[in-house]
Formats: sequence, C-alpha cells, structure tokens
Amino acid sequence: MNRPYKIPESVLVVIHTADLDVLLIERADKPGFWQSVTGSKDTVEEELELTAVREVAEETGIIIGSPEVPVSALRDWNLRNIYEIYPVWRHRYEPHVTHNTEHVFSLQVPRDIAVTLASREHSCFEWLPWREAADRCFSSSNAEAILMLPRFNA
Repeated sequence: MNRPYKIPESVLVVIHTADLDVLLIERADKPGFWQSVTGSKDTVEEELELTAVREVAEETGIIIGSPEVPVSALRDWNLRNIYEIYPVWRHRYEPHVTHNTEHVFSLQVPRDIAVTLASREHSCFEWLPWREAADRCFSSSNAEAILMLPRFNA
C-alpha cells in the first residue's frame, strides 16, 4: 500500500520541566539519533497547535489538556526554521520537495510525568539538563531550540 507523501510543514516540541530538564527520545530507525518530539502536519489544514498536541501524544503518551498538562503549558514560540530535508528521509515527500518548515513549541510538564514511547518510532528516552540535551541532539535546529529554552520560558 502506498503511503501519502508527508507535508513539508512540521512542529518541534521541546518538552521540559520547570527546572529545564529536557526530554529527549532516541529514534528507533537511527540508533544514536536523539531528538525532541517532531512531526509533520497530517493535512494542510491542520492547525499547528493540533499537530503539536497530536505528535506529543503519539510519541510520548503525554496528553496535553489533561489535569497534569493543561493546554496553557504548550507555548508557540512563533519561531520557524526552514531546513533542507535529510536525503535519507526525502523519499517520504513529493519528488520536488527538498525543504521543510519547522514550527517551534515548548511544553512544560511535571518531572514525574509518565512517558510511553511509540516503539515503532523511538527506542528510549532520557531527561537531561538543557545544555546536555542540546549537545545530544543530532539536529542543529533542535539543539538551537533547546539552547533558547531559558529565554522563552523565563
């Protein structure tokens, strides 16, 4: 069965605690590739906030809008990164698509929140202080977002 092409517009959600410990997840298809929650819009019309809510739930099991994590804990930084799609993943997009627009969000959660990974996408997770988390990320835009975390969550 053919999968529909991915939409080249995505979210990056930096999940963190009040103390700025950051949740990183390791890609199942690329061991050693650590990242924050990321994901493309399901439809062109999908609102970015809904994409962020959906991707966080799918990848970590964290439900935004639950008593533990109110909707107000999700912050849109109104920051966009445009980057070239890694060649290894370009086949997921229409043939002429080479760049993606990534919208940055952060999500503050309690330190003891349960994390349940989507095992097809991610193999393990780790909480790290924000500077260490930035150093661990394979994506430069992800690392840069984590380094901006203190400024956006002051």
